Amino acid sequence: MSAKEAVPDLIKRALNALESRDLDTVMKCFADDAVLYDPHYPYAEMHGKTEIREGLEWANAGMKSMSFTPLRFFTSDDGASCFIELDTHHVPKAGGELEFAQVFVVDTKDGAITSMRSYLPHGPNGFGGFMLRTMHRGFRRKHPRK
Repeated sequence: MSAKEAVPDLIKRALNALESRDLDTVMKCFADDAVLYDPHYPYAEMHGKTEIREGLEWANAGMKSMSFTPLRFFTSDDGASCFIELDTHHVPKAGGELEFAQVFVVDTKDGAITSMRSYLPHGPNGFGGFMLRTMHRGFRRKHPRK
């Protein structure tokens, strides 16, 4: 397997293990000092295997199922980094379904994930998000789509 194929394979292995709730296999995909950033979690930035595992255990506890459908991979020339675009489909235990697009930016070293950062097509939260949504509504009133 070439270096450019190794990182997408590693990411697929981690996501497949997460879908099947095999956290031991997921954690084998991460370096000891890895950083996982995902704004869906109680602590969006998780450092090291202990924090990452705690975050994933929290996610598993609240979900009936999690599903990731990879759409495209963009791998760096040296094969150490990769962007993955995917469709995400989760079913929370509380009911309903969560479907959204997501991008992960992944860095690796020696065959393990050192950094994995989630990017979502959502606007900002908090007061900044409130202001942005208010500005969007004003623009849409003046410029309605046909």
